[in-house]
Amino acid sequence: MTRIDPALETRMANAIRALAMDAVEAAKSGHPGAPMGMADVATVLFNRFMRVDPTDHQWPDRDRFVMSAGHGSMLVYAINHLLGYDDMDMDQLRNFRQMGARTAGHPEYGHAKGIETTTGPLGQGITTAVGMALAERMANARWGDDLADHWTYVIAGDGCLMEGISHEAIDLAGHLKLGRLVLFWDDNGITIDGGTDLSTSTDQKARFAAAGWHVQAVDGHDRDAVAAAIEAARADDRPSMIACKTVIGFGAPNKQGSHDVHGAPLGAEEIAAARKALNWPYDPFTLPEDVMTAWGAIAQRGAQARADWTTRLEGSAHRAAFLEAQNRPDAGALRNAIAAHCARIASERPSVATRKASEMALEVVNATLPNTVGGSADLTGSNNTRSKGQQSVTPGDYTGSYIHYGIREHAMAAVMNGIALHGGFVPYGGTFLAFADYSRGAIRLGALMGVPVIHVMTHDSIGLGEDGPTHQPVEHLAALRAIPNLMVFRPADAVETAEAWEIALTAPTTPSVLCLSRQNLPTVRIEDDAENRSRRGAYVLRSTPVERDVTLIASGSEVEIALAAADLLRADRINAAVVSAPCFELFATQDRTYRQGVLCDAPRIGVEAAIRQGWDQFLRPDDGFVGMTGFGASAPAPQLYAHFGITAEKVAELAKSLIEGGK
Repeated sequence: MTRIDPALETRMANAIRALAMDAVEAAKSGHPGAPMGMADVATVLFNRFMRVDPTDHQWPDRDRFVMSAGHGSMLVYAINHLLGYDDMDMDQLRNFRQMGARTAGHPEYGHAKGIETTTGPLGQGITTAVGMALAERMANARWGDDLADHWTYVIAGDGCLMEGISHEAIDLAGHLKLGRLVLFWDDNGITIDGGTDLSTSTDQKARFAAAGWHVQAVDGHDRDAVAAAIEAARADDRPSMIACKTVIGFGAPNKQGSHDVHGAPLGAEEIAAARKALNWPYDPFTLPEDVMTAWGAIAQRGAQARADWTTRLEGSAHRAAFLEAQNRPDAGALRNAIAAHCARIASERPSVATRKASEMALEVVNATLPNTVGGSADLTGSNNTRSKGQQSVTPGDYTGSYIHYGIREHAMAAVMNGIALHGGFVPYGGTFLAFADYSRGAIRLGALMGVPVIHVMTHDSIGLGEDGPTHQPVEHLAALRAIPNLMVFRPADAVETAEAWEIALTAPTTPSVLCLSRQNLPTVRIEDDAENRSRRGAYVLRSTPVERDVTLIASGSEVEIALAAADLLRADRINAAVVSAPCFELFATQDRTYRQGVLCDAPRIGVEAAIRQGWDQFLRPDDGFVGMTGFGASAPAPQLYAHFGITAEKVAELAKSLIEGGK
């Protein structure tokens, strides 16, 4: 290790403090406390351990740094400026939290280089980092130390550790023995309301130890002690938690150590006092040359490490396979495989639940793509997410491609975000649609980041039957469809299910949810065509020989009902077109001519075993809807459909009423 100049390292840390308090003051909002309190820890981490190269911010073998306490974003921005990232000049810091700047109030993935994940909702960063650390171990198992040998470091605050998702993440990481994960707990004893003793008495060190972590405690302002703790963490084969006792807002003599410094500017008077206390006689946003040179040396060290890695890659027997894994899935190969699979389905016309159809499609997907990673939140046999031959990832053995997440839906969703952000793998994981509520925070964050993760959610309606209303999703489709940049698929049969998988896997910046039935559904796409019709979001499944009298629009298991209703209406000489709508979001992106051609001007009826909310792009105020208006009940599925009036007869009856009313 390079010899450390203690005085210079102090100034390197104080540069972070000065930039944080200056930027927050300029913005007149923000959180100076955490960056100032954790500046010593962060400086030691980067100065003595981190390997990053600002000239190649996506270098696959870089160390990852996650600021889980995302409100302390100025710590990240200050470090990235000091390291010399070319998109983080001083103007970005001067415009902290301002429109158009890369320096948002919380770190946002994709807004600037060197930001590994979006954080802000507390606990998400910890859990996403678990996914990154798991992906590193899986990559190492495939490619060896020469190509995958890096660390994931996290700074978390008291709030992160109070959030329920942190328990899921800590438990999973300890169980899987993710020894390349190091978490720094900013143990400052302060929350927004005041001291942490207002709301918690948990012994966090004991909690982590109980979950199988290596645990240490240090003075977070004793840099040599912090460095020794990191060395010890790196020597242990367990994930490590280092409790760093810090003073929030360290350096602000009149406000440090209190909740006043957590989320508000220090003010000009206190900043002047802090400058004096820190021996920092420089103007706002001004940095001395020796400090810039010292931080620049970190970047140079990282550039050399990246160059050495590139040399190893070029000489590796795994080079081609490694690079293939970093790329997006081969869309051409997948299209050919899915098209052949759909042709077989159209010929054989199976009657299967779409969860089973998903399993059938996954056999094709996992045989075609080399880097898919499946999993389930303890529902493998119900979600049908495991293909033949998939081996489990187990503690210490990361060669498999199937993850048992346990009953941790929220963590599963966030860990998958981390796996995808790490690169090299395409993750998917399963649970019941009713439990989307548990996963929602991470699903939303994935959509915000544009991370192409696939959430498999089965038992998608009252069709699951006897388990009753606690497990019967009625509002969940609407809630998921309300999330921007999320594709929600509800396929009608095995063909649409396979098409949904193809679309989800080839979407570059959009996560997907596949909502799948428990009950068997007939094959409704019986023609053999090479087109992925689900890509349109909605399409005419059954047309009429003459101008239509009514349009029946349905998704998933209710397409079968819409087709049966069309048969009833045809017997009464009423021409009903049937539209299958597997993905509302994709339909919304079609041009107006296409959408009008699908919907036409005749009366319309939506049919879905869920609430009507979210159907406005298909239905006008006077159009009809057959679905749910409240929660379900416990009974066999056919009885439930009859009880709630979601039947072909009810649809036909409503169609006749709308047609008569329009005359």
